[in-house]
Order: sequence, then structure tokens, then C-alpha cells
Amino acid sequence: MPDARPRRTFAVISHPDAGKSTLTEALALHARVITEAGAVHGKGDRRATVSDWMAMEKARGISITSAALQFVYRDHVINLVDTPGHSDFSEDTYRVLSAVDSAVMLVDAGKGLEPQTLKLFKVCALRGIPVMTVINKWDRPGLSALELMDLIQAKIGLRPTPLTWPVGEAGDFRGVLDRRTGEFVKYTRTAGGATRAPERRMSSDEVEDDDVRLWQEAVEEHELLTLDEADHDQARFLAGETTPVMFASALQNFGVAQLLDLLLDIAPDPSPTEGVDGSVRDVVDDFSAFIFKVQSGMNNLHRDRLAYARVVSGTFERGMVVTHAGTGKPFATKFAQSVFGRDTSSVETAEPGDIVGFVNAQSLRVGDTVYVGDAIEYPPVPSFAPEHFVTASAGDIGRYKQFRRGIEQLDQEGVVQVLRSDLRGDQNPVLAAVGPMQFEVVEDRMTNEFNSPIRFSRLDYQVARRTDAAGATALAGMRGVEVLQRSDGTHMALFVDQWRAMVTARDNPEIMLEALPAGGA
Repeated sequence: MPDARPRRTFAVISHPDAGKSTLTEALALHARVITEAGAVHGKGDRRATVSDWMAMEKARGISITSAALQFVYRDHVINLVDTPGHSDFSEDTYRVLSAVDSAVMLVDAGKGLEPQTLKLFKVCALRGIPVMTVINKWDRPGLSALELMDLIQAKIGLRPTPLTWPVGEAGDFRGVLDRRTGEFVKYTRTAGGATRAPERRMSSDEVEDDDVRLWQEAVEEHELLTLDEADHDQARFLAGETTPVMFASALQNFGVAQLLDLLLDIAPDPSPTEGVDGSVRDVVDDFSAFIFKVQSGMNNLHRDRLAYARVVSGTFERGMVVTHAGTGKPFATKFAQSVFGRDTSSVETAEPGDIVGFVNAQSLRVGDTVYVGDAIEYPPVPSFAPEHFVTASAGDIGRYKQFRRGIEQLDQEGVVQVLRSDLRGDQNPVLAAVGPMQFEVVEDRMTNEFNSPIRFSRLDYQVARRTDAAGATALAGMRGVEVLQRSDGTHMALFVDQWRAMVTARDNPEIMLEALPAGGA
């Protein structure tokens, strides 16, 4: 039978080190799907998060790849995706944003609106994704609450409408004023923030003497916000005109329960989705889904490969035969999984908004659509313009087969873009990346996952433009440019610098030279 429980599918996004993975785990902790924050020992005396499972993520304390978690809270099914914050991995974040209905943006209370935060807000605006803002790390010294509201209004253009307001300045976090009920929600610290932080709701008359002065200041600022018409309006939020704001400390588990409740109360449901031909698939129509991520190496004991699919319409049933929109061929879904970080379990059914993992689905790529019934194909996820280029070769020629298999797998996952030409051959493909840290991921995974050490040789190209077969022929032999072909068939013209690309386009107007979307924008 279909699972009629409401769905909430959202991404957690922010600038690096704003606390995304910590918040992801705190949400799971408050939903009681884990009992203690952290699954494996990480940096210092704090455990690493369940969503950061790659060796490089544990070593560096940053998210390198997105991770999905599904759990139940208050009879709702939550599909939560933690994303990388570093701009080098902005393509992965962009793919995730194509698969969610809303986003939770974390803002570091001490640093305010950082560059990647601003870029991600713009991406959400372009995609029409409603954004909820969480001012994180309020347990540490930082900017004033009113100053942060002014920054959001000025730099992003969204009207902040706080739903909670801090009692105590940044660094002295006593609790929050719930602006919807007028209550004081007082927090109590736990050891290392590893367990659910106790909280107590009380009326204004019940506020204890130690908190009275700070409570009164919060009430006065709350009244100022009301006079300034900074109250939540659901229609304006869904229209992308406002952003509800909450104050929290993910590390201390303060404000996390309120965020979970907020997601259930105001985050949008899955909605009808338009295909590339203009046709619309309603959530109650036949089953359809699109692939937004491919990941391997999640289980060291198996050569697993998981294609993450966002269910767009209809009810998915394990074993059903679907059609692959790109090839028109049938695809059996016998091995389907529900995902929680790196852990998976068999799933029998899934509903719109759910994320399903198809195991070892070799034919599925990022951006693919699968469906039942009337044909539908959803818009592909665009690739960003690479700015860094290296040639790759096997560090051990005796392991060339492993080298070739590893490069093919990382290409399918979108870890890097792989470019080839007849001149260079398969033994020396060109790897193209938005940021240099992507090459570090390739090196780490090729060595540890595919058992094939890899060598890089830097290329001096800085600019990539999309061209066609005629353009590739016309550009052949020109100074300062090389044309290669991406695995999806796209011809890529690489230039030594922006000036060379501009002059070539000016002097050869008949040649197609299209710019690709810039990373993170």
C-alpha cells in the first residue's frame, strides 16, 4: 500500500565550516534515529558525523560529497541531504538542489554572509527553492542578531522573518523566544553536545531571575520586528520573497528541535514537475524519478555503485520495470535501497519526495530520468565550467585495467569531467575540475578504492568553451587552444587564458564557442 505520510525533502547548505554536517547529525539525534552524535572517531575528542563517511572527510573535517539520510519524525518522512560547502565541490551541491523542495541555509553567527553562502542563496533563487535560514554557532561570540538581519536584507534581497529570537547575545546563549507562541525556550547544555539538549518551555511570568534582563531585551527586539512587519508570511516564503530565520547551536544541539518542527510546519510538499518538452508530471501520476547523484565505494567489502534517484511522481515498488528515458530501454529495479549516510537497507516502496538508491545500476548517469507509463524526461543537470586541467596516467603500468576502470567510475559519478582526444589516447585522459581539491579526491580514491596509484601533469589551460564537431575541426591546429571530447559527447575547447578565448571568438564568429555555467553561480 502507498505510504500516505507527508514528505519533507530538503538540503542543508552553507559556506564551509558553518556546521552543516553537525546540524545534519543533530537533526537525526533529535528525531531519535541515532542515540549519540558521531559514528566513528574524528578530529580531537569529537566524533565524525554519520554523513561524512569518506576517509578524506574524516581526516579534514569537511564534507567532500553529499550524503542522504531518511528518517521519520512526527509521522512525517524526512529526506535530508547534507552537501559539501567548499566551492571546489559546488557541482555536487547544485545536483542536490535539483532534487529537493526546500533548503536550510546555515549562517555562521561570527562570520555573517560569506561568499559561498551568497552564491548558494542565488542558486536557490534561480531554481525557485524556498530557503530557511539558521543562524548557527550562537553559543560563540559573534555579530548582533539585528545586524545579521540587516545583512540578509541588504546582501541577499530576501526579507528575514525570524521565528525564534535569541535570549542572550552571541556567546551567552540562554535560549530563544518563540515568536509564534511568545514562550521562552530555555536550553541546558550536555557533555560535548553528544546527546539531546534538554529544553524547557515557560511563559513570561515563569522566567527565572538570572534570565529576566536578557529576556526583556529579547521581548523588546521582538516587538520592534513586529512593528517592522518582519513576521512570517507563508505565501511570501513559498514565493521566494522572505526567509524564515531561527537561532541555534548545532554543536550544543540548541534550537534543533524547533528547526525540525519548522520543517514539518512550513516546508513545501513535493509538487508537479515539468519535463523538457513542457509536459507536467503530477505527484499522483505514474511513477517517475531522476538521478541526481552516483556514488561508489560506500562499502569497502563490496564493489557497490549507488545511483541516487529522487522520486518525482507515483509510487515506486521494488522490482518494478521502468523505462530509461535516455535509451528507451527497460530497467529492472530489483535492488533498491533506502539510504542513511553510508548505510543502506532494502526498500519496498517509495513516494514522491523520497530518495531511493539503485544498486549497481551501470546504465544510469547523473541527470537521467526513469519512468512508467507516458514518456517523460526531466531537465538535465548542467555541468559547470572547469578552470583546472591535468593529464592523468597510471602510476603503475601493471595496473592499467584498474586505472581505466577507476577513471570511468569517477567520470560517471561526476567527481571530475574526463576529456579525451585521438591525439592523447585513453592512456592519458585530461581531467577537468571546478577546483583543485577535486584532483585530491581523485588521487585518494584511485589509490585506496581502485588500488591504482595515479600521476598528474598540470596543463596550462584556464578557460573552457563548448563547441561542436564543425568547431572542433576549425579550431584544430590553432595556437593556444586544444579541443577534446567529454564522455557525454560534448566538444570542449580549452584555451590558455581568457584573452585567447575572446580573440578566437572575435576573429572566428562562425565557430560556436559557448560559455558554461560558472562554478557555484
